[in-house]
Amino acid sequence: MLGQVPDPRDRRGMRYPLAGLLAVAVCAVLAGARSFTAIGEWALDLNVEQLDRLGLERAPVESTMRKLFARLDADVLDRHLAVLTWCRTAQVGGRRVIAIDGKTVRGARTAGATAPHLIAALDHTTGVVLGQNAVPVKSNEIPAVRDLLAGFDPSDLHGCVITVDAMHTLDETAKTIVAAGADYVFTVKGNQPLLLKALKTLPWHAVPVGATSTKAGHGRQARRTIKVIDIPTLPGWPEFTGIAQVAQLRRTVTRAGKKTIEVVYLITSATHQDAPPDVLAAWIQGHWGIENRLHWVRDVTFDEDHSQVRTAGAPRVMATLRNTAISILRLAGWTSIATALRHHARNPDKAITCALTC
Repeated sequence: MLGQVPDPRDRRGMRYPLAGLLAVAVCAVLAGARSFTAIGEWALDLNVEQLDRLGLERAPVESTMRKLFARLDADVLDRHLAVLTWCRTAQVGGRRVIAIDGKTVRGARTAGATAPHLIAALDHTTGVVLGQNAVPVKSNEIPAVRDLLAGFDPSDLHGCVITVDAMHTLDETAKTIVAAGADYVFTVKGNQPLLLKALKTLPWHAVPVGATSTKAGHGRQARRTIKVIDIPTLPGWPEFTGIAQVAQLRRTVTRAGKKTIEVVYLITSATHQDAPPDVLAAWIQGHWGIENRLHWVRDVTFDEDHSQVRTAGAPRVMATLRNTAISILRLAGWTSIATALRHHARNPDKAITCALTC
């Protein structure tokens, strides 16, 4: 069971299996539904055979879906729906690599409540969502990321690589990751001043370039070079749990003949044997896929920030349904989520088949 769930019945007294209601909701979102009203309308258009495929005898009305999702245990729902994606994730350089980052559901803000801020974990290779956690009110992303990691099955997390942004470059987070048998890749910025200063003073001019990549598009050319060395054994070097390598990443972007250069420093608990420069560079670049392949899709394709779903935990449940739909479409081989939604919107059987066979 999904934690504490209400008795799923509508105003006519009709009862429904929870799994069937969730299946309808996921399929409706696969077909482009953005609200409870749209989910309810999509369900009412299903014929008897289509409802039967989803485990339902009759279509639920919109109010039933709204009441149910406002009262579901969202933590448990996220864990259940993530089981499929954990089984289908891929590896980069022999490792499963997971990006973790947060996003605020801005449309759910009300006069009396702040908008929920959700932490999601995305598989670098497949682009599927492996989990989601809400940041408690009056807290922040830092403990929420640790809670998300703690909620994963230890056997799943063992051997993974976790990439996060500079906010999470903290010794306590490193301990959590290393204790789980995973490795981290952290960006070092101003919240670790001693470590950043130590990294900047290393003799990088004497370190050979380990890997180079060039990418052109949108009127610009970006060249990335990375230099990597084993953790220095220097007097006074700042202590940090698990560091095995440090890196300097240089990004040179040329647009309209003008160059801009950005230098970023990184640390990782992965050894040179597990993460040579080209692999480490791929992990670093892959981290930002969570912005383009998840957050941007929810904002633009699903118009999440303008959603009017605001009751109780319903905004998070809708975000979970969007995550699930995106993951299913990625597993089915779709690279354009907008194209996939239009494809499945034309025929309910397509959405149902996609959800049941991904």
